[in-house]
Amino acid sequence: MYLLGLGLILLAMKYVEFGPVATWSWWLVLAPFGLAVLWRAWADWSGYTKKKAMERDDARRQSRIDKTRKTLGMLPKKK
Repeated sequence: MYLLGLGLILLAMKYVEFGPVATWSWWLVLAPFGLAVLWRAWADWSGYTKKKAMERDDARRQSRIDKTRKTLGMLPKKK
């Protein structure tokens, strides 16, 4: 997501010819988009995306369990 944001900012700066980006090559300005595609492909291939989704689901499930236990007064005893 950060690479897409950077790419959009550089693209806008190149389009309006703002600052030093106006003199840069188009390849350099468009490079963050290519890097974003490579990152996404690697994340899907390596299982990184699925792992993060499972961690989010586990945290959400644990917070529901903790909330229910707190409501029922079944907090774990402190050691």
